Amino acid sequence: MSPSPTLALACDLVSRPSITPDDAGCQDLMAARLAATGFRIEPMPFGVVTNLWARRGETRPCVCFAGHTDVVPTGPLDQWDSPPFTPSIRDGRLYGRGACDMKGSLAAMITAIEAFVAAHPDHPGSIALLITSDEEGPSIDGTRPVIERLEQRGEKIDYALVGEPSCRERLGDTIKNGRRGSLNGDLRIHGKQGHVAYPHLAKNPFHASVDALAALCAEEWDKGNAHFPPTSFQIANLSMGTGADNVIPSRLDAQFNLRFSTELDPAIIQTRVRQILDASGLDYELTWRLSGHPFLTPAGALVEATRAAIADVTGVQTLLSTSGGTSDGRFIAPTGAQVVELGPVNATIHQINESVGVDELDALSLIYRGILERLLLTREQPGGDDT
Repeated sequence: MSPSPTLALACDLVSRPSITPDDAGCQDLMAARLAATGFRIEPMPFGVVTNLWARRGETRPCVCFAGHTDVVPTGPLDQWDSPPFTPSIRDGRLYGRGACDMKGSLAAMITAIEAFVAAHPDHPGSIALLITSDEEGPSIDGTRPVIERLEQRGEKIDYALVGEPSCRERLGDTIKNGRRGSLNGDLRIHGKQGHVAYPHLAKNPFHASVDALAALCAEEWDKGNAHFPPTSFQIANLSMGTGADNVIPSRLDAQFNLRFSTELDPAIIQTRVRQILDASGLDYELTWRLSGHPFLTPAGALVEATRAAIADVTGVQTLLSTSGGTSDGRFIAPTGAQVVELGPVNATIHQINESVGVDELDALSLIYRGILERLLLTREQPGGDDT
């Protein structure tokens, strides 16, 4: 039996070794399919990153599928049961790096759009795709500058459907209608180097900072709210030492991350962290990197359309969630767009032998098409005309 159109396209995408930031021709493949369906194709490269903006239609609402063609590194090749960039179908699953995160979703987007346009060639509103090769990496030259360019020219996205793998046990059981913010800190504690036998002549930066670090770990930042869990603080890296076992080092470096809810903002977090460090009288340097603000899409047109399409195809009642890491939805939501993430079961993402269910791909395509039908064919168009 020949593969379905969605599975065939997913295999073609998986076969391309698009490790961040290399797109490996994935976007050209997608653009060719979209151009044949009447899309205006607009590459938007920034630096070494390949980005694609494609749009069909000029009026609102604009329903945008968003995603990424880049994948994380494979890890040890000898631990894979089949080569990671040679698509392999076993026991009803497609194996390969990116099969689940998120080339399967990209394939489902394309085939859903093709089926929708074939049935409704004169559909109202617009359909768009925003695809980057920089989601798994620094996320500097990808979705963020594309959105900035669209905003500069007044091109608005009303509904954004991000294809990140969102589900826990079966397709459609979970969609992400928001994400926590992410704030990173790089902390350097200064001490004084010396001989371990003469600690009174030195200052051990770990001994000096251990109480402050423990206080940061124990701090209750907030209690969360109905949509978000409490803010969490995690130390990601901790390093010190000269390589010798008889030397007290002169400094300690720590990297930490806070995943924060809508109860806080970065300025408040930074103030509270400094207050804890200052209370210990430390000599320190601290720099910050904000990965993204929290966002939330409450019940509304996009959430309702997504839940209804899932129920229609799978019969599953969907749970709304804001758990997990960050996604490129954080760059789209501040424009005022409603943002939802829906993709396959995420059990194997970033792992050896990453895989996705073959049946999931075809069902996901049907769900994406159902969302388009509900948003473009049965709803009033917000915002009027948009060029």
